[in-house]
Amino acid sequence: MLSRALRVAVFLPSRRIVTSYSTCRCFTTTARIPSGGPASTVSETEMSHFSSLASSWWDPHGPSRILHLMNPLRHTFIQRCKATTNEQQQPTQSKLKYLDIGCGGGIFAESAARLPTTESVVAIDPTSQVLAVARQHQRTDPTLMEPGRLTYLNTAIENLPVPTDARAGVDVLSLFEVIEHIEQPGPFLEHCLPHVKPGGWLIMSTMSRTWTSWATTIFAAEDLMGVVPKGTHNWNQYINVDEMKAWAAKQKGWSQPVTMGVVYVPGVGWKEVNGSASWGNYFFGIRRDG
Repeated sequence: MLSRALRVAVFLPSRRIVTSYSTCRCFTTTARIPSGGPASTVSETEMSHFSSLASSWWDPHGPSRILHLMNPLRHTFIQRCKATTNEQQQPTQSKLKYLDIGCGGGIFAESAARLPTTESVVAIDPTSQVLAVARQHQRTDPTLMEPGRLTYLNTAIENLPVPTDARAGVDVLSLFEVIEHIEQPGPFLEHCLPHVKPGGWLIMSTMSRTWTSWATTIFAAEDLMGVVPKGTHNWNQYINVDEMKAWAAKQKGWSQPVTMGVVYVPGVGWKEVNGSASWGNYFFGIRRDG
């Protein structure tokens, strides 16, 4: 099913890394998730890894520091996507509803819930230990405890009821640093799309699968500098921006893809770099027609 596979051996002074990878990552699979089947497309290994990081999620200098630094650019990208349709210029525009999938400790969910343009945020995660940290941190801000402003659910997207009326969907469905942890991204995204209302956006961030991204996100970030916990990333599950665009082009009723490449500069933070989406971290957005 995958295109030609390669086997590569990379030698480092301290260890030998052997990894199998493909030149193309498939979004579809013949193995659909049946009714009553697996509770989540996220593997137990991934959930166990992030559970081990739960207690340090809100430490801005801890293992999640990179996510804290990236958060402002998430909002920048959402605003850029919405600006493509001149939505921000409509004086009667209603406040926005968000669905944050794989919310972790709530870094983005909290920041979105505090915005004056936000009506509500529902944030879900299948990892109970991480979600417990999110709820604990939520209680430190009375604003976030207002009814309906920020709701955490310990569930997977496969188990979240789809709105019976498409217009009851959300304005923004976010998948920040999530899709690269999913073994079958096609079926996972199929579960996400129905939750977005016509005119709403699916917004995500991930990494292209190149030697540059391996060198920066795994060798440098995990092995060399230790700014990301070891074992966080599986390079084989990265998705090239062209693969993402090809998947989006096949989705009927969805259009206007937007991308933004970003690069982490040690000591400085995340910066937008034109053209970097093809070899490193990037944001991707697509709008549901309507």
